[in-house]
Amino acid sequence: MGIFNKRSVADLGEKKKDMPEGLWIKCPSCGESLYEQALAKNLRVCSHCQHHFTLSAEERIALVADEGSFEEIDAKLDSVNPLGFKDYLGKVRAYQAKTGLTEAVITGRAKIDGQPVLLAIMDCAVIVFSASGGARMHEGILSLMQMAKTSGALARHSEAKLPYVSVLTHPTTGGVTASFATLGDIILAEPKCMIGFAGPRVVKETTHSDLPPGFQTAEFMMEHGLVDTIVPRAEMRSTLSRLLLYLLPKQAAA
Repeated sequence: MGIFNKRSVADLGEKKKDMPEGLWIKCPSCGESLYEQALAKNLRVCSHCQHHFTLSAEERIALVADEGSFEEIDAKLDSVNPLGFKDYLGKVRAYQAKTGLTEAVITGRAKIDGQPVLLAIMDCAVIVFSASGGARMHEGILSLMQMAKTSGALARHSEAKLPYVSVLTHPTTGGVTASFATLGDIILAEPKCMIGFAGPRVVKETTHSDLPPGFQTAEFMMEHGLVDTIVPRAEMRSTLSRLLLYLLPKQAAA
């Protein structure tokens, strides 16, 4: 019989965490562990491989708009349940409570280096940052109709000789790609973001052929003419500012 009693894990008391949650995040591209505060300071771009993490709407506004210039419009726009999906509105309310947003898109007036821009309002330059899986299937044909309506609104915007800059981020797919995301006078994209209508698996099964390397990435789309240029996140604000100087009517930029 041993002279020492064997200690169990329970004898050690409550396990203490090595560090608080949320301090580190793993890059999905290169696998590096990144310090959350350093990642935020670097505009949520991995310092090792330049992977662009997703941004919230508020973070995107803070990135490109002049400080204090953003004024939200359509803040009370809300979803309905036209097809009567079971508990659809309950799920919508749960997501609204989780995100603090009433809708997936925030629209409003802002300025970039003093130049006026409007999101979803057709009396100045329009800049749309797309990140979507497409139209909501729960809202059926009413959802698909909005794709045509946004395209029609952009046509009227173009007739007024006003610019529309489309910025594609990860992911831009489905009905959004088939409508307003690819109708920009100038189409920008963040590096390596996914752009397409159907997903790679669906395309492969439909065409019964192997897809080329990099298929549906921003780089592939620029090579094939859909995207005008790829803009790293740190350069997005200055790029938009230069484009507005070129595109906006003199009186609008004054």
